[in-house]
Amino acid sequence: MPENQILYRVPYADTDQMGVVYYANYLVFFERVRNEFFRNISYPYSRLESEGVMLPVVEAHVDYKNPAYYDDLLTMTAKVAQVKGCRIRMECEVFNESGQVICKGYTVHCFMSKETRKPVRCPDSLLEKIETLGDLQ
Repeated sequence: MPENQILYRVPYADTDQMGVVYYANYLVFFERVRNEFFRNISYPYSRLESEGVMLPVVEAHVDYKNPAYYDDLLTMTAKVAQVKGCRIRMECEVFNESGQVICKGYTVHCFMSKETRKPVRCPDSLLEKIETLGDLQ
């Protein structure tokens, strides 16, 4: 499966007054690593947009395992779990410096035409790039 990872140092702005990361930020972390995944395979969102395709989130799921804190160095990973028709499922995990899982989950996105706002199939050029990185379900 194609996989990508980034490192992220938690700023104070991502935490509450106790220095614990707000739960809603984990979905932001998923977005960051997913964006980097597409950028690293030379298919950033700007390319999709220039091809007339949008990729909104239609489903998201996060399992919280452990808290993250201010100044933690987090490792975030993303991989494509499935591409089926107009949908792509990205699985993400976040780890702390000691390798402990902070959270894991997935997001499902739908490829949509910018013009008609209707679902469209994953662009062949993107699917080829994903398939060269590993097996899909």
